[in-house]
Amino acid sequence: MLKDDLPKIITDTLPGPKASIVIEKRKKYIPDAIGCIYPVVIDRAEGAIVLDVDGNKFLDFIGGVGVLNIGYSQKEVVEVVKEQADKYFHAMFNTMTHEGYVDLAKKLITIAPVKGIEKKAYFANSGAEADENAVKIAKAYTKRPNIIVFSGAFHGRTHYTMAMTSKKAYAKDMGPLADGVFRAKYPYYYRTPDGIKKEDYVDYYIKSIYDVFEECGDPTTIAAIVVEPLQGEGGFVPAPLEWVKALRQVCDKYDILLIADEVQSGFCRTGRMFATEYWVDEGVRPDILTTAKSIAAGIPLSAIVASKKIMDSVAPGVIGGTFCGNPLACKAALKVIEIMERDNLALRSKEIGKIVMDKYKAMMEKYEVIGDVRGLGAMIGIEFVKDRKTKEPDPILTKRIIMECANNGLLVEGAGTYNNVIRFLAPLVITEAQLHEGLKIFEKAIKKSISK
Repeated sequence: MLKDDLPKIITDTLPGPKASIVIEKRKKYIPDAIGCIYPVVIDRAEGAIVLDVDGNKFLDFIGGVGVLNIGYSQKEVVEVVKEQADKYFHAMFNTMTHEGYVDLAKKLITIAPVKGIEKKAYFANSGAEADENAVKIAKAYTKRPNIIVFSGAFHGRTHYTMAMTSKKAYAKDMGPLADGVFRAKYPYYYRTPDGIKKEDYVDYYIKSIYDVFEECGDPTTIAAIVVEPLQGEGGFVPAPLEWVKALRQVCDKYDILLIADEVQSGFCRTGRMFATEYWVDEGVRPDILTTAKSIAAGIPLSAIVASKKIMDSVAPGVIGGTFCGNPLACKAALKVIEIMERDNLALRSKEIGKIVMDKYKAMMEKYEVIGDVRGLGAMIGIEFVKDRKTKEPDPILTKRIIMECANNGLLVEGAGTYNNVIRFLAPLVITEAQLHEGLKIFEKAIKKSISK
């Protein structure tokens, strides 16, 4: 079966002849801004393996950028979607009720670790929509106009979330952006300025929030602080738990809501169903949680969860939308959660993560170009630098490694503020043989790319 195969390139060139034709059509009909550097035109996929139109097999360490935690073409999910499609595709939840939406909301409030005894959930279509809706709820509840986000943050590409997102390459020529979005320093410990002692790191980063209060908006004007428990585009940087505890204290002191953006880190990716479960171990819960990506195995769906008190502060008509909580997506999501719990994919994520971390750390001992390795569970980043002492980023080498991997049947993707991190997001159903083969290809790519 395809899901058990190893990567194999059978064409003399990549892209192959059939893929080249499709890619040329893409260039003609699709905007260049929707970039794609990979020489792949997918024909079929199962598990962690992609079969292209020329018969090449690629091992996917990208997983749809965190969408495919249960892998491609999971048969049980396919069956429930087919079953739902036979009944109806669409039922707009603002005008009529469908059971899948209600059942999924009920399930989510039992597993999402947000504050409150009574909770509610509702759905949108994308991570950006979820984040923007979470801010809308926070503003409705607090009656405050501003929010705080962080350096390295990625929250989406809508007009409002472009302002929330740190890297402004994602917002080129889009100004003026939304106001009332202020930025503090995210605790990227690897790149903390020299001269600051480790025991002072938390104070240094928390102080940047107080700088925002001083320079941008009084705390009484801040509705929410939005943070990724593990930054994605920012370079796969986990939020240190000691900092999270201090952040929660700041929020509680000034009645500011804490929003956890788990769009990429949710659904077993980090070794827990949600990365914020690690927060709970330290006595911390977010007020609002957003999630998307792997929630429905690839069908567009995102979710917002908060306490009943916070949710019911929103005026009628402010939230909801035509396609939000689509019946096909809700049925898929219910099955995804069932499979994840039944097959204990959170534990599998930890097992995969240990193998990858051990291998990456061994590589770090051998290759001076690796500056840092970090992550949670099977959400891991490896950072490449020109010099370990100066920590100067090496985006050129990083891109070279990515392309060398692709040419040998392994798909990996970059990340990071400086485009010098490669992320690991392989489906959690990857086989042991595939995982080890992928890591072998990855190390060979590093060796070859260094020698160029």
